[in-house]
Amino acid sequence: MPVADYATYCKMLDRARANRFAYPAINVSSLTTANAVLKGLAETRSDGIIQVSTGGAAFASGSSVKDMVLGAISIAEHVHRAADRYNIYVALHTDHCQAQVLDGFLIPLVEETERRRKAGLPNLFNSHMFDGSALPLKENLDIAVPLLERCHRSQLILEVEAGVVGGEEDGIKAEGAPAEKLYTTPEDMLEVARRLGAVRGARFLLAATFGNVHGVYKPGHVKLKPSILRDGQDAVEKEYGRDARFDLVFHGGSGSLPEEIHEAIDYGVVKMNIDTDTQYAFTRAIADHMFKNYDGVLKVDGEVGNKKQYDPRAYLALAEASMAERVKAAVAALRGGNTSLLAAQ
Repeated sequence: MPVADYATYCKMLDRARANRFAYPAINVSSLTTANAVLKGLAETRSDGIIQVSTGGAAFASGSSVKDMVLGAISIAEHVHRAADRYNIYVALHTDHCQAQVLDGFLIPLVEETERRRKAGLPNLFNSHMFDGSALPLKENLDIAVPLLERCHRSQLILEVEAGVVGGEEDGIKAEGAPAEKLYTTPEDMLEVARRLGAVRGARFLLAATFGNVHGVYKPGHVKLKPSILRDGQDAVEKEYGRDARFDLVFHGGSGSLPEEIHEAIDYGVVKMNIDTDTQYAFTRAIADHMFKNYDGVLKVDGEVGNKKQYDPRAYLALAEASMAERVKAAVAALRGGNTSLLAAQ
């Protein structure tokens, strides 16, 4: 069962919070990138999360189809099969689904899991993200609450976001957002705890923002304030008790300093999204191969090139290995090495 079931996923999250480490949640858009994540996690003996965005899912379905539901299902089904060959647990998650594509992406995937459960099959995904951060908080939570109730009935964990992550990811931009929206307030977190905490027994994750920015920037550009997470958690505990403290998600983590990552983990971050850095690692290996073997991958001056060098398997294998190394670096940064729940059982 290397694709975690609900009980195992909950144990993973509890284990991370209790032991102050976090899981890398790596965005993938193909079988090759999914395999890279599995390889990197297994080689560090770390459990982790494979996630698919709307854009990544559309890409995975093929450029002639561009069906994000089909692409997400295809990647998830591959991971369910391939993960059985690895000695770690992995969870499957969908990233940033905004309100305008809720009925075209997240809801059909929940319906797919509901159909599977009726047929006695395991859940397709473990968790989904509803990103209502562009909406006023009340409207955001008005959508999130019934969605959490529905997810809970099928043992799915829901991730929500309060505040706005700056920058751009998969065409989702936060340009023009007021500066204060980049920092979730204790009042915001209290309201999330009040509304979502009323769904008895349901498990959810909160992406609270503390200056996070999607993309990657030079040191000093991004002004992270992890203490915002501490203040919000303390306010929630004071009002609702220690059990109400959130399992937090760190979005826009590419390029963050190790001390900022560790401070965020100390305040309850159990999941850190990583996309930009692994994209670069994947592409960097391909570029290196092309530059070093340009007269092999191209038919220069009437020559025939070198099939072994322009065979996509040659450079995609290098890309997979390079991305896996970046996954391993993420595991180390998140204090996750040798923490697999599977090995502990």
